[in-house]
Amino acid sequence: MNSTSRAAQRLKLFSGAFFNNKKTVFRPAFTRSFANMAATTDVKNYKFNHSMIRVKDPKESVKFYEFLGMSLLKKLSFPEAKFDLYFLGYDAPGAVSSGANLWDREGLIELTHNYGTETDDSYKINNGNVEPHRGFGHTCISVDNLQAACQRLEDAGFKFQKKLSDGRMKHIAFALDPDGYWVEIIGRKPVEETENLKETDLKTYRMNHTMLRVKDAEKSLKFYQEVLGMKLVRTHEAKEAGFNLYFLGYGDEKQNTADREGLLELTWNYGTEKDENFSYHNGNDQPQGFGHICVSVDNIEAACERLEGLDVNWKKRLTDGRMKNVAFVLDPDGYWIELVQNERFTGQSNF
Repeated sequence: MNSTSRAAQRLKLFSGAFFNNKKTVFRPAFTRSFANMAATTDVKNYKFNHSMIRVKDPKESVKFYEFLGMSLLKKLSFPEAKFDLYFLGYDAPGAVSSGANLWDREGLIELTHNYGTETDDSYKINNGNVEPHRGFGHTCISVDNLQAACQRLEDAGFKFQKKLSDGRMKHIAFALDPDGYWVEIIGRKPVEETENLKETDLKTYRMNHTMLRVKDAEKSLKFYQEVLGMKLVRTHEAKEAGFNLYFLGYGDEKQNTADREGLLELTWNYGTEKDENFSYHNGNDQPQGFGHICVSVDNIEAACERLEGLDVNWKKRLTDGRMKNVAFVLDPDGYWIELVQNERFTGQSNF
């Protein structure tokens, strides 16, 4: 049996762990009491916690993201279901979320490794940027000195989808991680100010945003703002190129977007909303790659009750399956959004 077949079986097991009470013996390691939790939920307390991507070889992927300055904050192992989760983020003293608990942060990356893929030469990740399986686009880090940061990556032998010198857009680059996922690199200062600087400080880096392509901008903006409580912090219209970019997030919408962590970028290509047959790949159908984004909330039960009242589409309710500590809703394009309890509001560990 090749790893693609094994991965499909593991997906079934993983799905059973989430969605079916009878097909698996996979159990969470804890039981939560909500006795001391507030009876309501406030979207002002929500955080865009992480973005999940599947990886072939966790050693190579962790090495890459650590080279970008991230720290491995937590590893969760589920040997019964044959997968591990690695959570990485910026944690230097000056980092936005430095010292916070895992679920009280924004701008994390979750790497999911299904056992055995690292030894299968035929296993390949869908990076979300190749037709006909486009959907997820990239993650993005913002850096102090853009040219120096890119040169450091190039000197270390990492590959690029787009270097600063490529094309007309000289203020962005796209590096490639070991699985071919695109990592955008932007500077927090004008490129003219940093072109002669040769040093870069990893302690100043931030995981700025995650990009998803959407079919209907109006529907997606309504969902992320009215349902999930995000704020629209910036809009970029590229009319000649036929697309718009929308940046959303929690917190202060007046803060410079390049200085922030945990933003969501929605890319809308004009006209897709008019095509009834058009759809984006959600990353969880085959071929797989991107998995989900995650929002941490103040009260997981109250948050889910609120969403029930808003008539959302569910992938997994809290009451489904054996894992009663997470839920998944679907956005208008079928992307999965995980909901998880922020431990700061309970004083109890999620896992």
